[in-house]
Amino acid sequence: MPAMHQPQVPSPDRLRFRVRLRTRWSDEDNQRVLNNAVYLTLCEEARHAYFSKLGLLASNQFAFLLAQANVRFIAPGRGGEEVEVEMATLQLGHTSFQQVYRVRAAAGGSTWCECEALLVCVDPRTGKKTPMAADFRARIAALEGLT
Repeated sequence: MPAMHQPQVPSPDRLRFRVRLRTRWSDEDNQRVLNNAVYLTLCEEARHAYFSKLGLLASNQFAFLLAQANVRFIAPGRGGEEVEVEMATLQLGHTSFQQVYRVRAAAGGSTWCECEALLVCVDPRTGKKTPMAADFRARIAALEGLT
């Protein structure tokens, strides 16, 4: 059986943005571990904080959609725990960009998951793919040191 592609998440010193979040006790499944869907929600909440910090949320809405995600589950998470999500934008394309995330337990720092995401800019009126706005690109590039 071929190996699956693992997310290529850089070392913590290359992830310039961090946010503290909290899982809910009800996020645990019947095996008493964090339900796998919750990890994507944690990444989404981190994205919200990232774009809020950059001043790029118009009417509390993203200017893009999640097109693809790849999650590698490393250690079982728990409900009712504080986590730190580290993230970065690694690449800016014409209509899309790539971000990476690492979810860690705040207490002890054990890594629960790593994730890559491909996000595509969309026109909110048509829902169709659109070129990335210059200001959007510039603010991300300035934070991340991208050209």
